[in-house]
Amino acid sequence: QLETLEQDEQERLEVRAHPVEKRTHMVSHQHGMTVTKTLREGEADPQCWSFSYGRDEIQGLMPEGASLLLLRVLACRRAVPPGLIFPAIDTEGHLCTSSY
Repeated sequence: QLETLEQDEQERLEVRAHPVEKRTHMVSHQHGMTVTKTLREGEADPQCWSFSYGRDEIQGLMPEGASLLLLRVLACRRAVPPGLIFPAIDTEGHLCTSSY
């Protein structure tokens, strides 16, 4: 019964003096989880979006860090159980499914 309490993710891309920085912050709280996405392009002011999901929606959530760990375990076992599907958060911060 592992649970993600908080996760930060940062990505920075510099192309010809035009940096793009993306940040994602996920935090668990009493009613579920809040995902905050921040995008900054060049010198422009950052754009920010926030999404909240209830506990029922994120039951069994597989964020990126946990997914990498699971992939390593599956590779060591050399087997993937059929129908292995988890709720996940996509690159835009929306709820989706991840299947293996």
